[in-house]
Amino acid sequence: MPYKVAFVSLGCAKNLVNTEQMMALCRRAGYDVTGETEGADVAVLNTCGFIESAKSEAINSILELAELKKAGKLKKLLVAGCLTQRYREEIRTELPEVDGMLGTGSYTDVASAVAELMEGERPEHFGDIHRTYEDGERMVTTPPYTAFLKIAEGCSNGCAFCIIPKLRGRYRSRSMEALVEEARGLAASGVKELIVVAQDITRYGLDRKDGSTLAKLLDRLCELDFHWIRLHYLYPEAVTDELIETIARQPKILHYLDIPIQHCNDAILKAMRRRNTRAEIEALFAKLRKAMPDVVLRTSLICGLPGEGEAEFEELCHFLREQRIQRAGVFQFSPEEGTLAAAMEGQVDPDTAARRVELVVDLQSRVMDEYNEERLGTVMEVLCEGFDSAEGCYTGRTYADSPDIDGRVLFTAAGVIPAGTFVNVRITGMSDGDLTGEIEE
Repeated sequence: MPYKVAFVSLGCAKNLVNTEQMMALCRRAGYDVTGETEGADVAVLNTCGFIESAKSEAINSILELAELKKAGKLKKLLVAGCLTQRYREEIRTELPEVDGMLGTGSYTDVASAVAELMEGERPEHFGDIHRTYEDGERMVTTPPYTAFLKIAEGCSNGCAFCIIPKLRGRYRSRSMEALVEEARGLAASGVKELIVVAQDITRYGLDRKDGSTLAKLLDRLCELDFHWIRLHYLYPEAVTDELIETIARQPKILHYLDIPIQHCNDAILKAMRRRNTRAEIEALFAKLRKAMPDVVLRTSLICGLPGEGEAEFEELCHFLREQRIQRAGVFQFSPEEGTLAAAMEGQVDPDTAARRVELVVDLQSRVMDEYNEERLGTVMEVLCEGFDSAEGCYTGRTYADSPDIDGRVLFTAAGVIPAGTFVNVRITGMSDGDLTGEIEE
């Protein structure tokens, strides 16, 4: 029976890849796959359950889909991903609107779960979270010029504030051959920007014991027909000299490095169970800037971890003013049950933590404005993402801008510029954190 199955993906790019795999499995089963939930037989909601805000978003999405069911515009609701893995019992008892569940180890069961739902059953598939579907085909949902390549599943780092290893299992690298084969297919389909993702890409291959490393994988990917290769989540203590040399040498690899440091104070880093010190982070940043003077650094920061007093917070602010990291995601500590940090002494008042987040965001926005000012008058390569009728101009991104995370370039052009085209843009101004300019003919 060709059931109509709608997919909704929440959370990170890694989750989106799992959604795309589930879509391909349903298509292979003969189902009609759509992004429109209204009128579908089954809606599959792939959730994030990482922090409080992600849980709230997932629950709100469940309730919205339940309203569609109540109105007769949707028959069944199947919930997958981290929220179900984490709160299986609670969903079963408190959200009766959910008709079936898939855990993070059971994405591959999606087609059979859909069939079970339509036959009146309430499927619950919770397979081994350490064994996941790594090499399956996907229905790529990103714009045709950009795609993600997930090179590993899970995480073994065990940071004190993070629940992901309990939801996603230990770190498992995919084989280099499977990754190159998948990347070859993406390049052949017209993808120009390949975004390499995993919870921690720097540890790629170390678990395989076959000599695979991220540097060797990147050399292989650079042989394919991509224009840009972007890297997401390099843990500072695992960035090797071999990797720095590869990134600096290969022109396709963007000098945009997402290195989550979380903090700079040594006592806080130790409490977080991070494996580096402030001095080591500073030495790494200096080494990267020496090897690639145009490098743009992105990081993630947590304010309000237990034990962070005013002195530790002031040290973080001083560090950020000194280092001038161009891109940063700033998060308030979320005491997640099941993590070491939730049970720590010295919990910071949530209002104090929220105020610290605001102060860091303000500090970082000034750093970003300074970076943008330094771009004025220069010509930058921009990946055009189409014409924005609201803005009345084209929009695109430079190497310094990852999709849906960083800023944009708003630019004018005399002719028609198709989305996915690389153009040179002279930067002439700034607008709310974005750059503005005109195409350099």
